[in-house]
Amino acid sequence: MAERDLARLLRGMEPELHDLPYGFGLWTGAALPFAPFATVAEVEGLTVVAPLAGIEAAGMSSDPWARISLTIHSDLVAVGLTAAIAGALGAIGISCNVIAGLYHDHLFVPWERRQDALTALQALSDA
Repeated sequence: MAERDLARLLRGMEPELHDLPYGFGLWTGAALPFAPFATVAEVEGLTVVAPLAGIEAAGMSSDPWARISLTIHSDLVAVGLTAAIAGALGAIGISCNVIAGLYHDHLFVPWERRQDALTALQALSDA
């Protein structure tokens, strides 16, 4: 069952850092030549989130981003999780882009700050 209680979400989030850098790109062509992690349809085109190698191979450019997945099954109506994460990361100067899936939240932080972000999230979980 999906968790709604903020205290339980924070204690059980168990952040998992993925090995590969990801990228964000804008796709305006026909079918994508690779399988993206996520897409967002916008007026300007299709925002694509995918491993950086796929983004670059398709001719798009992006800064490298680290993907950190929260392994707890969070409910889409849970209140405060994103704010708590943004507060913890913002306090140490790390930007964060969140994509909520039906089961898990996925955080994208600057690649070079990935270990700092992971440490901050683990501290938040232990608090």
